[in-house]
Amino acid sequence: MSTILFNEIIFGPIHSRRLGSSLGVNLLPYDGKLCSFDCIYCECGFNKDFRTHTKLPSRTNVKAAMEDKMVSLKRDLIAVDVVTFAGNGEPTMHPDFEGIVDDTVELRNKYFPNSQISVLTNGVHVDKASVRRALDKVDKNILKLDSAFDATVHLIDRPNSPDYTVSRQVERYKQFKNSIVIQTMFVRGQFEGATFDNTTEEEVSAWLDIIKELSPREVMIYTIDRTTPAKDIEKVSIEKLHQIASRVEDLGIKTNVAG
Repeated sequence: MSTILFNEIIFGPIHSRRLGSSLGVNLLPYDGKLCSFDCIYCECGFNKDFRTHTKLPSRTNVKAAMEDKMVSLKRDLIAVDVVTFAGNGEPTMHPDFEGIVDDTVELRNKYFPNSQISVLTNGVHVDKASVRRALDKVDKNILKLDSAFDATVHLIDRPNSPDYTVSRQVERYKQFKNSIVIQTMFVRGQFEGATFDNTTEEEVSAWLDIIKELSPREVMIYTIDRTTPAKDIEKVSIEKLHQIASRVEDLGIKTNVAG
């Protein structure tokens, strides 16, 4: 069972395979997980195994913790390439997400003006106007798209909503025009008797059609790097990831590969 939970509001900086020196922001409770997906590869484990018993941190507490950390890092001459909203679940579920992003922009400009702000999100909540506005204010709104097929998404990402469809999600993503970054986890294996592999030609071709339709400014391609709650998951080779990336680059879109 994977149990990597962040017990602080602000953590790191840690080295991110895709983003560099990343100062993490956890807007979820420290003692559990809160997410609108329940991915079989999530390093924080399955939702049911880590139900939280504490409240979300307040906007005031997040800002205070962030400023305290930034002052300390600045004093110690520790570099920060990016401030990243991630943590124990889906950050955009926080009711004050937009306000917290505003505070983060303010503090970033004050202490680390050359760093970027990123949000790692499953994209489910971008139908909320406040979430869309907040994501438009950050440097990289990194939105998940693990497959073009509903069946695959429901198997490996396991959205809480049974009504989730890829087509609806794609329409939501179009609201951002070309400003988004798409992130895709490529995996293969078995779960609850079902076999999955989103690196097959059928999967990749359909996924590329959506990438072409969305025309994001960047695509992040990666595979598992840590312990996963579902055990029969295979890491995809770096060679395969680069093969997929080359097909994205043929569309004129920048890629970022992390094996």
